[in-house]
Amino acid sequence: MAKLPATHFLREVRLNRATVPSFDEYPFNLSAIRTLDRLAFHPNVTFLVGENGSGKSTLVEAIAVALGLNAEGGNKNYNFATRATHSELYRHLVTVRGWTRPWDTFFLRAETFYNVASYVEQIGGGAATAYGDRPLHELSHGESFFALFRERFRGQGLYLLDEPESALSPMRQLAMLRILDDHVNDCSQFIIATHSPILLAYPRAWIYELGPKGPERVEYERTEPFRIYRDFINRHPLMLRSILKADPDRTEIADDK
Repeated sequence: MAKLPATHFLREVRLNRATVPSFDEYPFNLSAIRTLDRLAFHPNVTFLVGENGSGKSTLVEAIAVALGLNAEGGNKNYNFATRATHSELYRHLVTVRGWTRPWDTFFLRAETFYNVASYVEQIGGGAATAYGDRPLHELSHGESFFALFRERFRGQGLYLLDEPESALSPMRQLAMLRILDDHVNDCSQFIIATHSPILLAYPRAWIYELGPKGPERVEYERTEPFRIYRDFINRHPLMLRSILKADPDRTEIADDK
């Protein structure tokens, strides 16, 4: 398959600030949105990382809806809504696309993937078999996520993932890195909101950390998930004593050596 140009499928999104009703109201009061002008994407993988409530999931969801994808997950043909909870942000985003179009698109929203599985089961046919030999509801939560990555993604696609690690063990997250790389080599582009220091280690990527100043490009070792996990693993007795205000006589927590 021929390689795509560096612009790839989605080059950037811009916030049409002139149409925003108020930056004091949700979702425009979120730090990631309030300061947003434009957000450029890596042609392979772009990660969004930030504390809960920073706006990363809201932003990924809005980009997905602006591209015509179902707000609860799926592609443009998934026509269902369990409950309309997505924000109005998508109405104020301008998507700047490359000159090629993806063969495949999909939005994974971890918290509503159960609804996607139910919809796939309901419509049956090719939609159901696209995820493998077993129905999604017969798989564990983690196995169903893995079936999506392994079976449903078809290559040369644009994929938006919101916290895909939420159902995956650390070992499966490592396996997902291999699948991610296989799809990137098959000319796919990913935009991923995540807390996983394992996924964030993928080398052909940009990482945006969403903080008080909005989205800022950072290196892997400077991300909060990397620093917190590294410090906890290397100094967990000391950190546990600090977090739990542990009694030094308690034997459950070993002395820091």
